[in-house]
Formats: sequence, C-alpha cells, structure tokens
Amino acid sequence: MCHQCVIESVKSSMLSRRSFFWGASAAAGASLASGLVSPRPALAQTSGRVVDLTHAYDGQFPTFDGAPGIVAEEAVNFDKSGYQLFKLTIFEHTGTHIDAPLHFSKDGASVDELEPQSLVCPLCIIDITAKAADDPNATVEAEDVEAFVSANGEIPAGACVAMRSGWAGKVGTPSFRNNEAGQFAFPGFGKSATDLLAERNVAAIGVDTLSLDPGNSADFAVHTSWLPGGRYGIECMNNLEELPVTGATVFVGAPKHKGGTGGPARVLALV
Repeated sequence: MCHQCVIESVKSSMLSRRSFFWGASAAAGASLASGLVSPRPALAQTSGRVVDLTHAYDGQFPTFDGAPGIVAEEAVNFDKSGYQLFKLTIFEHTGTHIDAPLHFSKDGASVDELEPQSLVCPLCIIDITAKAADDPNATVEAEDVEAFVSANGEIPAGACVAMRSGWAGKVGTPSFRNNEAGQFAFPGFGKSATDLLAERNVAAIGVDTLSLDPGNSADFAVHTSWLPGGRYGIECMNNLEELPVTGATVFVGAPKHKGGTGGPARVLALV
C-alpha cells in the first residue's frame, strides 16, 4: 500500500527504530556474550514441492494509487548490439511486494535491514474466503486467529501468517481493487488480529490483496501499528489456495536496496 494522502495522518504514530527488535520468547531466553538471541523459527518438514506465491506483473497490474507500478524501456536492442537490456522504472509498492517497517515509521528498519532469519519462516494461512464472499472488506480478527490455533495448534514464533481470501483470482479485473461504486473494496487484517500476532512474536503478515488493511480502512490501523513495531508485511500474494494452512516454509526474496521502504519480492513456499 502506498498513498501520499495518508502520510500526515500517520506521522503521530511513527515509532523509533529502537522498537524494531522482537521480544525474545521464553524458549530462546538464553543469551550470548554479544547479546540476546532472537527466537529461531521452527521450520516445517517438507516434501520438496515449491509453490510460487508471486504474481508476474507489468504496468497493467493494479496498484493502490492507480498509477503504473513498473515501466520498461528498451535500453539496448538485440538486433543492433547482439544482446538486449531494459531500463526499469519501478515504484517500491507494486506487484507482490514487501512493506518494511520504514514504510510507516520515520526511522524504522529499511528493507535492506530486515534480518535474513526473518525472511525464511514457517507459514500459517488463515482462510477467510467465506467471509470475503459476503463482505469484500472482510478482515482477519482476533477470533479468527484463536480459531486457527484451536484447530491447528500454536503459531510458531517467527512465522509468517497469511490471509487467504480468494482475492488473487480477481487480479486482472476491476473488482480486485474497487467495488461497483469505484470505492476501494478488498479484505485485510484487523488490528485485533495483528495485536495478538505481535504478542506471539510473529515475524510477518501477508495478504492476497492490495493492502494489509481492508479497502474501506480510514486510518490504516494495521500499517501504523504492525510495521513500526519492527515487523514486515507482504501484499498481493498469489496461489495461497495451493497450500495447506500449516506445514509450509516460506522464502521471502526481499529486495536489498539501501533505505528502501519495501519493494517487489519473489516469494516461494516449500511444502
């Protein structure tokens, strides 16, 4: 999610980079001479099948502000030079992409500062497809997290928790972004859920929509609380329907440009 008009509304909630480091879990409470050890995610045992959770995208892929997220220009012509090369102009928050803490905090961690350990995570998927079919602005709430835990067991520290709403199938249609009245309409996380996930030391949340917050959000409560807390988000995920709700490990190929607030990412799941 990237929209200039929300910047002033979130300045008051910007937090320092000092809040970046997660609280260590009791199971990882031992310390080394250099400091406390972050909890290590409990990665799943897998069969070796890889599922690509990334959309291929071009200038027609839907974006939050409606502007093309990527523009390609020919820089070197094959017929003239024997090889070819394109110049890309890319906005950070386009296609399947990362939201780094810096996106919604004045001096939070940039995308190149994300801990590599946080980019390889056990994946938990909370399915709200039924809710989203009735309400395009449906949200994952605390009760959905609690129901998931009751059915599937605890969410591991360091996990990525993704919302599956069925919205990825709408890419290429106007309803991925807007309702019939032209208003933003898509599912997302509710703050009650992300507050609970933060308490459980979850590393990241992901959505198969344009934004961590639902389309009708007026305050971007999830962006303004989750990201400044030192965690990251993944937007516009794909193919979550091909995965079980637990048992996969996700590999987040985050970009590493210095000072970045996020950027397009190749996200793969091993199951």
